Amino acid sequence: MTQTTLQLTQSKDVKFGTSGVRGLVSDLTDEVVYGFAYAFLTAVVDKPSTVVLGHDLRDSSPSIASACAKAAEDLGVDVDYVGALPTPAIAYYACVSGFPAIVVTGSHIPFDRNGIKFYTASGEITKADEQAINNAPVELTSSLSAALPPANAAAYETYCQRYLACYAGCLEGRTVAIYQHSSVGRDLFADLFHRLGASILALGRTDQFVPIDTEAVSREDHERAKAWASEYDFDVLFSTDGDADRPLIGDAKGQWLRGDRLGVLCAKALGADAVVTPVSSNSVVSECGAFDRVERTKIGSPYVIEGMQALTSSCQSVVGYEANGGFLTASAIKIDGKDLAPLATRDAVLPLLAVMRECREQACSVADLDAQLPAIFTASDRVKGVAPERGQAFIDLMAKLPFELAETLSLGELIATDLTDGCRLIFEDNVIVHFRQSGNAPELRCYSEARSVERAAEVNAQALAFAVGQL
Repeated sequence: MTQTTLQLTQSKDVKFGTSGVRGLVSDLTDEVVYGFAYAFLTAVVDKPSTVVLGHDLRDSSPSIASACAKAAEDLGVDVDYVGALPTPAIAYYACVSGFPAIVVTGSHIPFDRNGIKFYTASGEITKADEQAINNAPVELTSSLSAALPPANAAAYETYCQRYLACYAGCLEGRTVAIYQHSSVGRDLFADLFHRLGASILALGRTDQFVPIDTEAVSREDHERAKAWASEYDFDVLFSTDGDADRPLIGDAKGQWLRGDRLGVLCAKALGADAVVTPVSSNSVVSECGAFDRVERTKIGSPYVIEGMQALTSSCQSVVGYEANGGFLTASAIKIDGKDLAPLATRDAVLPLLAVMRECREQACSVADLDAQLPAIFTASDRVKGVAPERGQAFIDLMAKLPFELAETLSLGELIATDLTDGCRLIFEDNVIVHFRQSGNAPELRCYSEARSVERAAEVNAQALAFAVGQL
């Protein structure tokens, strides 16, 4: 055996981002992948008896999973391989089983990239765990890949039962259109929603990977949703990103809901006392007046989870969500007298079921429910191909000199600057411009808020154009 460290194998930007390790497929070599898995299984969970292993539908994912399996094998750790499943399904099954988990997925990032997410038996790893992995010594062997065993079907059903137990019949009489594309959950969703009473309309299925980003829905997907609404009759349109932990929900007219408004609707439907969400999320969460506590964090599910854990001793029902719509629960929540078990990782299914149950209770549509929230809207987009150092330099400039942006865009008086994560500039009349360098890909993101959808989109486009001129 030879001994090295992960710092030596983390080449060419294979590193932790906001959620897991990410990098180009060409850089995710067997050595690098083996090293990350080995370090996780020694430095974070200390050679458990079993590790749960699964992946998404990217072509590169099974090969990466094979290197993870080999690391477990060399450490004497049994592999409970669950195959291609949604990330939250794998994480939930691991928590119920009392084992750690490794999920191979690049989520929504481009097809030439991939990644790995790690979970302890209690949920997502922390930022401290990431550092422990980065610094752990790794023993590499001459063989760094192992054949994957037949997939265990138990994780699929365990995840479904989480919802069947609490939401039985909540979709009776409803038609759910599923934009399936290449989401790893596409077949599970159709099965689960049918078992909950829905008629299923499957749309847009493809074997070619589609990198859907629920925070920055493409113009094509906006047009596609409206075209489907014109052609078909459905109550709700549902989709997710590639690993199925971020929801995309549209109303009967094919209008996609923003994930941060969806998060508020879900939290309200669950009767949450406390909500934790990143600073990039829509301010409607504070203005709606529905929650006793609202805490803001840096962007990334580990920060949301840390914030939720800090509130569990003082609040009865603690939930979290991200601007991408992924929803997390830190507490068991009563649904018709039954406990919905906590799941402290992003989930895409719960927002749909909570919202549709609330629509049934109020005898209203998804659009009607969304219209009950204050009129504060977000638009977001990104500039691709922005190296981290270039993006950060621009953000630093905006923090020091925001007035050129304000003057160019006619944004009025600057009320406040929030540097929690990136640079969030708050102007008069609730206009917000928030720049942040992505932690998952070489791109600069911009989130904008305003009192109308049109104004939010206008500010976002102008702010991005300004950024392009400065980069």
